[in-house]
Amino acid sequence: MSFGERFMTGVGFAGYSLYEVSGMIVMVFVALLLFYLAIKKKYEPLLLLPIAFGMMLANLPMPPALGLPNLSAYGMVSGADGEVNGGLLYWLYSGIRMGIYPPLIFLCLGAMTDFAPLIARPSSAFIGLGGQLGIFTAFGLALLMNQFFPNLGFSHEVAAVIGIIGSSDGPTTIFTARTLAPDILPTVAIAAYSYMALVPIIQPPIMKLLTTKKERVIVMPEPKKVTQKQKILFPIALTIISIVLVPGSGTLIGMLMLGNLIRESGVVDRYINTLQGPLLNILTIMIGICIGATATADRMLKPQTIIIICLGLLAFAFGTVGGVLVAKILCKISGGKVNPLIGNSGVSAMPMAARVSQKVGQEYNPHNHLVMHAMGPILASTIGSALVAGIFIAIFGG
Repeated sequence: MSFGERFMTGVGFAGYSLYEVSGMIVMVFVALLLFYLAIKKKYEPLLLLPIAFGMMLANLPMPPALGLPNLSAYGMVSGADGEVNGGLLYWLYSGIRMGIYPPLIFLCLGAMTDFAPLIARPSSAFIGLGGQLGIFTAFGLALLMNQFFPNLGFSHEVAAVIGIIGSSDGPTTIFTARTLAPDILPTVAIAAYSYMALVPIIQPPIMKLLTTKKERVIVMPEPKKVTQKQKILFPIALTIISIVLVPGSGTLIGMLMLGNLIRESGVVDRYINTLQGPLLNILTIMIGICIGATATADRMLKPQTIIIICLGLLAFAFGTVGGVLVAKILCKISGGKVNPLIGNSGVSAMPMAARVSQKVGQEYNPHNHLVMHAMGPILASTIGSALVAGIFIAIFGG
């Protein structure tokens, strides 16, 4: 074979069928759409930009040294000596496959989180509890669909992972999927992170539909002060209680609370600076690229994937509904001291949901400042979704 012939056989889409090329082109256009949302619309660019780039890479012809040679096995290819000959993306993906990245993300989030709003207003935990409605709605619907369409393969494990999308918590979704249903991990991870990015579009119509104009203008009283002693005891006590009751949540809850204890202790500022900045940024890029790189046409362009994404969207919507309805109940019980608009923060989209609460609230009352009030439900939901994930893992993970 001449040099020219060898060159042509290794260029572009040579060796791919027309069907494969068509699917790859579709996914590249999806990646371009995500680029547009991240760069032009500024919808969570820290997440969407690396996801979109990884997706583009995965759907272009790549040499084995860069890509995932065998996506069905996360890029695992054994040589004659039994060694794994994976590419760059395969080795980066090991952090997800082995369950390393999600707990470390929780460690960083803990170092960035002030639990004072939740400590000051414990009743906001009920809003976070209401936000879990989406998880169980999608879980039930997936099992119901499996009864009528068994070929979808929605086992109890898969249904549990689909439900967790409703938490809108990317690390929790990834952690649950890699334990219970690794085959659908790319699909649910992309769905979870996409819905996080699209919070400003999805949530406001639901919030306005379920609340009255009178409720939207409620100005909430300032939360009571929280002492440093309370802030230090909170992560320690919550870690002990959570792991005793739900051992499966220990990895996520433990890392979240360790990060928060580092923050509140006031004695390890060097750790705080590392966790809040460099480490979090590196982990975000790694997760984004890896999740995007598994979004190949053969995985994404099939009926099961489309149904999973739709169920995930439904779960996220019902989580918002559940949070707002509980907030309305608290509004009645408190004599009008709780603005139901903070109910959208019953899902774990931190801090995007709180920003949405603030934005919608100020549309109706410029003097309304709901960000800090909305953080309580978000924090409760983050803890709650990790506990639900732990329960699912304990029940269905063998």
